This record gives sequence, C-alpha cells and structure tokens, in this order.
Amino acid sequence: MRKLKIFGAVIVTIALTACKSAEPLPVVDYVDLEKFMGDWFVIANIPTFIEKNAFNPVESYRLNQDGTVATTFAFNKGSFGGERKDYYPKGYVVEGTGNAIWGLQFIWPFKADYRIVYLDADYETTIIGRNKRDYVWIMARTPAISDSEYAELVELVAAMGYSPDQLRKSPHRVQE
Repeated sequence: MRKLKIFGAVIVTIALTACKSAEPLPVVDYVDLEKFMGDWFVIANIPTFIEKNAFNPVESYRLNQDGTVATTFAFNKGSFGGERKDYYPKGYVVEGTGNAIWGLQFIWPFKADYRIVYLDADYETTIIGRNKRDYVWIMARTPAISDSEYAELVELVAAMGYSPDQLRKSPHRVQE
C-alpha cells in the first residue's frame, strides 16, 4: 500500500512538472502542524553552504503561540566530534496552503521558500523542497531509514525535477 501511495505521488508530480520545470512545486494537501512538530533527522539533501560538512544534522520544530514555528537546525561541523553548530530560523506558515508552505527566515527580512512536498501518513518521513528546485531535504524521525525507503524517496525527488546525483546522504551516528 505504501509503495502504491508513493507511486501515485510520483505520477501526479511528473504530470504536474513535465511541461514546465518552472511550475510551482506541488505540496501536500494538508499538514497537521502539531504532528509535524518535533525532531526530523536530515537523511539526505542537496546541501546549502551551511550544510556542506554537516554530521548528525537535525531540524527541530516547535509551534509558537502566535502561529510561527520556532526552528533549530543543529549539526556537528566536519565530523561526528566536530564543533556543534545551531541555527534558529523562524518559520511562517503561509495562510491558505494547508500549512504546507512556509517562509523560513534566517535573516530579517528575507524568508526562504519552504515547501512540504511529501509527508507520509504517519509523519515519519518527509521531503522539503523549494520552487527553484535548488535545494531539497529528505528527513525522517529516525537517523536512518531502509535502503528501499530511501530509494523510493529519491525517485520522488527526481520526479519533482531535482537532479538525484546532487543528493548527499547525511552522516549520522546511529545508536545501537
């Protein structure tokens, strides 16, 4: 059933993006913000300059009373024992988008495009993209996912118009 859902999402995404890659990146219909909050391990991404040497990258979300999202992006720089880096952008959910499109503000007044383009029914895996298709993040509630699940998510990323050869797996020290 899970593969059928992902396959359906891939087909819809291909249909929506086949004619023009400049088309807006489709998002999920609805995101329950309360369920989405918490820790998300970055499994793979097309890294920004900040993320190029990130080990153990985790994005954490907390819903503020005013409806904004307090975000913490944390990782070790250069190695598992490297210097801990923390960034605190603020998320702004765009009204009328089913909570699937946000502006993520690292520096005022600029807000980066943040789109929840895939989210499994159990809120265990997600894909975050941007209209420009320059950056993408595959994230999960755990620091590792199965190879088959990863391959399915990479196929979905490719169907959205991203180049999968630009994806970089994020190194995580998995606790045993």
